[in-house]
Amino acid sequence: MSWIFLDESGDLGFNFKKKNTSKYFVISLLFVKDKSSADKIVKKIFQGFTKKEVKSHGGILHCYKEKTSTRKKLLSKLAEKDISILNIYLDKHKVFTGLQERNHLLYNYVTNILLDRLYTKKLVPLNEKIILIASRRETNKFLNENFKTYLENQMINKRKLKFEVEIKTPKEEKCLQLVDFVSWSTYRKHEHKDSSYWEIISTKIVEENGLFK
Repeated sequence: MSWIFLDESGDLGFNFKKKNTSKYFVISLLFVKDKSSADKIVKKIFQGFTKKEVKSHGGILHCYKEKTSTRKKLLSKLAEKDISILNIYLDKHKVFTGLQERNHLLYNYVTNILLDRLYTKKLVPLNEKIILIASRRETNKFLNENFKTYLENQMINKRKLKFEVEIKTPKEEKCLQLVDFVSWSTYRKHEHKDSSYWEIISTKIVEENGLFK
């Protein structure tokens, strides 16, 4: 069985006059060959916290909230593991108007492109069951089910794979906290021109491309 974890950074708002609307949007896939070993990274980070820090985190690491030292420590430990990373980034100014108005379809579309590249590069064993665990981004059950059904249809019916999508919270699935650091680091590189975090995991990135360039 193979495990892929998905998360994103930035937002899918297109009102660029609105404060804090991002220019870029990033989706990242993290493939880990040893899930239990990857899980231990989060545990080790928490072991280095004070009791007060542990309590304030509520069991979850959020990259954008963490100290620089915590970010670099986690990313360094992640870079030591047998993992593969795929990133896709959007310059939102170049996204077609029709997709801007239906951003949940845009999200599904971009995720499918990433999975297609994962499939083409054969980064996971294609004869085994593949489970994609995505970080919950929607409270709307219909949109979550639409996302799940669309991707499973693409991978099962079109690519003939044993494939399943699960939607979980970072508290339920520790590896989602890891891919959060990956997507944030990639977003930071494009949005703020700061590649200092991205460089720590750069040797594990097998592909990173822009869409609608």
